[in-house]
Amino acid sequence: MSTLPVWDLDPIYPGCTSKKFLDDLQWVSNSSKDLEAKLSDASVDLQSLISEYELILDYLETLNAYSSACLTTDTGNAEYLKAVAQTEEAALLVQHLEVVFLNFLATRADEIKARCAEGGDLSAYRFPLSELLEQQQHQMSEELEDLANDLARSGTDAFSRLQEALSSSVATEWDEKGEKTVIELRNLAFDPNRNVRKKAFEKEVQIWKTYEVAFASSLNGVKGSTITLDKRRGYASPLDRSLSQSRIDRTILNALISTIEKYLPMFQNYLKSKAKLMRIEKCAFYDLFAPVGGDGKKYSYDEAHAFIVKQFSLFDPEMGKFADQAFDNHWIDPQSHKGKVGGAYDTAFPLVKQSRILSNFDYTYNGVSTLAHELGHAWHDHIVLEKSNLLRTYPMTLAETASIFSEFLVFQGALQQSDESEKLGLIEHFLQDATQVCVDILSRFYFESAVFEKRPEGELTAEQFSSLMIDAQKKTYGEGLGVYHPYMWAVKGHYYSSDFSFYNYPYAFGQLFALGLWAKSKHSSSSFNEDYKNLLSATGSLCASDVAALAGIDLADTAFWEDAMKVIAYYAEEFEHAVSH
Repeated sequence: MSTLPVWDLDPIYPGCTSKKFLDDLQWVSNSSKDLEAKLSDASVDLQSLISEYELILDYLETLNAYSSACLTTDTGNAEYLKAVAQTEEAALLVQHLEVVFLNFLATRADEIKARCAEGGDLSAYRFPLSELLEQQQHQMSEELEDLANDLARSGTDAFSRLQEALSSSVATEWDEKGEKTVIELRNLAFDPNRNVRKKAFEKEVQIWKTYEVAFASSLNGVKGSTITLDKRRGYASPLDRSLSQSRIDRTILNALISTIEKYLPMFQNYLKSKAKLMRIEKCAFYDLFAPVGGDGKKYSYDEAHAFIVKQFSLFDPEMGKFADQAFDNHWIDPQSHKGKVGGAYDTAFPLVKQSRILSNFDYTYNGVSTLAHELGHAWHDHIVLEKSNLLRTYPMTLAETASIFSEFLVFQGALQQSDESEKLGLIEHFLQDATQVCVDILSRFYFESAVFEKRPEGELTAEQFSSLMIDAQKKTYGEGLGVYHPYMWAVKGHYYSSDFSFYNYPYAFGQLFALGLWAKSKHSSSSFNEDYKNLLSATGSLCASDVAALAGIDLADTAFWEDAMKVIAYYAEEFEHAVSH
């Protein structure tokens, strides 16, 4: 295999110690103070103040994305750690400004209502400004908000960084030839040899066991702080705050969760069929990602590039051209190495209107699918980056729409050019992903719900966290698994976010919403790709239900979620039929 490229961050900043990076940090600080002073002037026009505020957010978002991108490729780099810390310093001023700005908006609520009315000069801002006014109702005093933001740097944020650093760098002996990091061990979950997968799983669990006190202390700190602050801010629960951030309500969430619960037997039967195909009695957790249907096609990075561009182009030539540009301009960092975080992500840089993608490409279809997923995120960003900050910032629930949709386009293309053996493997890969996004996500939702229920009574031990994790997995995977993963609470960094609790159900929302959209596209006119872009464009300026309504979807109706689930059920039936015959 040829050497994989590294991403090119130079168009954003030449480095974390560059004059441009440091000047922009200073600009954010100075501009935040200047705008705060203007907010006391009742004669200053509201629209100009909003524009200044949005520009400050754009600068901070770019600085934060850049410093974080650098750090995630080398988590022990002192220069990158310093840049993240410097960005956090600037963020404190912006967070203070946000508190003052929301209080300022509350004093102009009547004017906002009038100017956001139909025909008003701020009508495009109707939803985001009403959302900010709602957030203002949940703010503590300026002094307490400042204190909370300042303490987060050495508290919840530090716990999150600890989890990230440990989970990306700790290693254990593998064989006489050397050791493997926990990221490398987790990647072996895709190995076709069950003995290798089992060994990697057991080694991984041993690592988590070794560091369980640190992870438990971190998780207790994050969840304890979250409960305290959400209560002081007037939220009934962390879930209520999360729903507000997701721009949905409990009716929509209940429709989503109840649909997944209804279809759990389908997923469990798929796992039983997989076990039958693998000639084992029952799948273990380390079999979830086991490849079936032969070795599977291997892709060079260039082949992945060409294949993704082709599939995107068949749906929308503009989308294919964008993906081609991302590869050609080195917007992707695909190579796995020690010190680099696992998994994959897309991040946007508003000041240059570009995105970058981190992945750990492994030359398999899974690696191709992951690239397509992240390029979907980047395509979404490309569409909304033309808008100002408050009109383009979309919630987690809608963040997965374009990524899952893009992934499914590639899946369809791969099916069309596969033989029977490859087809079985591709369908199983799709079901793997769907199982993760529906079943595993539901287990994570159950787990986090249980943690928030028990944490007010006191800190939980590592053993208690593991027990809750196993209970949640048994409720969702059921008889589909015989061995569970007791330390998934240590693995997943999402649990360690204090800014967004329940960083799980939005993925299931995104999966089913995207599949529902794809199903609708099969019965729509040839202009669906334009309708799709219009929908993505609206994700930052409307609530989720209004975005869905643009496509004629009622998110509170379980019928929509079941129609989306039937897309998965179709392939589950195909897989079961193939295994049985």
